Amino acid sequence: MSESPDQVVTPTVPSVTQQEAQLRASLIAVERYDIDLDLRGMVEGSEWVATSTITFTCEVPGQSTFLDCAADVRGVVLNDIEIDLGSLHTGRIPLTGLAEHNVVTVSSIQSSTAPGASILRAVDPADGLVYVWSSFKPDGARRAWACFDQPDLKAPYRFTVSAPDTWTVTTNSASESVRDREDGGQEWSFPQTPPLPPHLVVVHAGPFFELREQRGDHSLGLFARQSLHEQLTRDAEDLFAVAEQGLAFFGEHFGLSYPEQPYDQVFVPDPNGARLHPNWACVTWSDSALFRNPPSPNQRESVATMLLHGLAQMWFGNLVTMRWWDDAWLVESLSSWAATWAGERAAGQGDARAGFLAQGKLDGYRADLSPASRPLRVEVADAAQVVTDLDRDTCAKGQAVLSQLVAVVGEPAFLAGLGRHLADHAWSTSTLDDFIASIAEEAELDLSAWAQGWLDRAGTDTLVLMPGPGDTSAPRHLLATSPDGGPPRSHHLAVGSYVRTVDSGHGHAGLDRVALTEVVTHGRTTRVVLPDADLHLVNDGDLTFAAVRPDEDSLQTMLDLAADLPDPLARAQVVATCWDMLAKGELSTGEFLDVAVRILLSETCSGVLEPLFDLALTAAERWSPTALVPRRVARVADVAAQRTSSERSAHAAFVTLAASASRPQHFELLATQTPHNLDIAWRVLIREASLGRYDANVVAAMVARDQDPGAELLGWCVDAARPSDAAKTEAWERVFAPPSRIAGLPLARFGQAFWRPVQHELLVPWAERYLAELASMRDEALPEAIDRIRAMAPTTCAPDWPARALDLAAQSTTHPVIRRELLTAADALQRVLNARA
Repeated sequence: MSESPDQVVTPTVPSVTQQEAQLRASLIAVERYDIDLDLRGMVEGSEWVATSTITFTCEVPGQSTFLDCAADVRGVVLNDIEIDLGSLHTGRIPLTGLAEHNVVTVSSIQSSTAPGASILRAVDPADGLVYVWSSFKPDGARRAWACFDQPDLKAPYRFTVSAPDTWTVTTNSASESVRDREDGGQEWSFPQTPPLPPHLVVVHAGPFFELREQRGDHSLGLFARQSLHEQLTRDAEDLFAVAEQGLAFFGEHFGLSYPEQPYDQVFVPDPNGARLHPNWACVTWSDSALFRNPPSPNQRESVATMLLHGLAQMWFGNLVTMRWWDDAWLVESLSSWAATWAGERAAGQGDARAGFLAQGKLDGYRADLSPASRPLRVEVADAAQVVTDLDRDTCAKGQAVLSQLVAVVGEPAFLAGLGRHLADHAWSTSTLDDFIASIAEEAELDLSAWAQGWLDRAGTDTLVLMPGPGDTSAPRHLLATSPDGGPPRSHHLAVGSYVRTVDSGHGHAGLDRVALTEVVTHGRTTRVVLPDADLHLVNDGDLTFAAVRPDEDSLQTMLDLAADLPDPLARAQVVATCWDMLAKGELSTGEFLDVAVRILLSETCSGVLEPLFDLALTAAERWSPTALVPRRVARVADVAAQRTSSERSAHAAFVTLAASASRPQHFELLATQTPHNLDIAWRVLIREASLGRYDANVVAAMVARDQDPGAELLGWCVDAARPSDAAKTEAWERVFAPPSRIAGLPLARFGQAFWRPVQHELLVPWAERYLAELASMRDEALPEAIDRIRAMAPTTCAPDWPARALDLAAQSTTHPVIRRELLTAADALQRVLNARA
């Protein structure tokens, strides 16, 4: 499915800076885009032919500005005057002598459809059919056609698309006509969209399989390549139902209904792109979300959450758009918060918050441990910085901080503030300050101090429950500390009090919650009155973002009986607390594994089960002394084997077992899955290769058997897992030697296959290679390289590696993005080395 290695690579072009964007926005206003595309040549070739006609006004006639176009420009006409193409700079078209009212037309061709580009083309190996689509990063629209590529210059778009007569074309509005062209193919015409930012405009084209249903006031469409019609048909009811529920729920609670009749979701064969891109009325998915085997409960919930996330961005990114990229985290965090909230309230995901805590929020906690931790509100110099700055960990912390804001102001005021914000800025742009002001006005609170503490400071506060003097009934105190030594933030949270219970028939101990005490902390010490109990669980209900510790009397009860807590959210809170204690040297790896195993043996919440299996395996493989790794990995595998018999836990259990199989009976159990489950079959091959059992013929046969677009990349993962210098060299060059053919989602899996903990001695020199790679990386390559830098960060190293990574980070010539990644990697590995010792 990937393009050939000698494919044209997208050139590096300078991004628009915030200063340039502000100046341009003060000078011009875009009235409309009329874009004509000819995609007929993309069946056999890769030429995306565009003619972009832009109508705009100029506040000060006679002034100059520039138009963005990072493609091969063939002609530019401004106000009926042809512009000399020799005057063009890299990715920029100068527009001089502007009139009050202007029309510019640009003809361009984009030939780069390489991984990570804005225009993607793929050939389905199952049937040879070709699919084409756009997917824009923060400044990616300029690669598809000429535009003013910044979020605050919103405008309506009207598309005319010529395509082969067997193709279907979708964009941000439903087609109004399709006519045959005399010179072959068909011309699709689309009505004008509402005002949209350039990065959320889209065109898909190909011989798609389509399903459509009218649900309520909306026509819901689903599209996928023809070879996935069975999977799309299988999952269609879930996708239709969640979209219908989300549209109704958000429309009611946000005070503004989704105004379009159609809402389309297009699943494209993109092994390298993002999981979902929330274009207005026409969301793009990677079709990896259409699982080849019937999805597990957790996979269904994950897709539903992602669907709701994309749906929420119809309001938070499209209807109201951030003025500049410094608020990109807010758009993503609001959408993630809304997806979790709607999942619980409207889509039947009663444990959505537990799943978020066990996975997304825990990632946020781990990232915030690093000295590279940064505030949520930071200045963004240019669009390229968003690509390097915005990651899942940032958005996870953002979602958690928004949950704390809800706890502070109350849900009714928060929702009223959201509604006010959306109504005041509909079809326009806004800032973080606008958002906070809307919430503050509805809550009748001054939130300036809250915003300063939670949005402008990095790091995670720690809340420790201190015992009272003397007997257990004496008042206790919550001791709050901040990582920067300043005054701690105020926290709205709850403490759950639990007592031991005993089933007289079986003698089994359990825990019942007897009280839930709400607490608002002020300063370093806050008095708390709690009832007598065996366990006081701090931050029960997960209202705040803080590292928490129970009192000493509670600690052993928490470690021994965490699995018996009655609520998965409480069990997830214990997992988060224990992982933080492990990372800070307050709990041994063995103690963490004991807690994890106890919970894993009985956990019923799939949203907790899957990330906890991953944490347990990470602790066993990476955080354990080398001599204990095989024994602990086998222990995790034994637990996974036990859980394969339950339908709710089978998927997570088999995935874990495939990564940790250590005994013959483990591989025998996996062999019952590999004939019909390609995902498990690939994971088993990676595991066997890491243990030195590799057969190139078997891998080649699997690539031929698997008609998924990522099959070749999975074969490379197996190759990368082999315990030899030659295999590691080949794998490294596939990532770092230009042109790289791996991008996006598969990189994480490739990095995991490369860095196998059982190969510690072999891999230590590659940690050195990583430092050399970063030291030699050119600044302009960073936006395209950031995924590679993160995916290939070492998971093992020599004892002195963290210190040398810090030395490189401290050099004045080291780019700030590289410095941050080095600080993060050095901190993470130093904690691992401490735990191993």
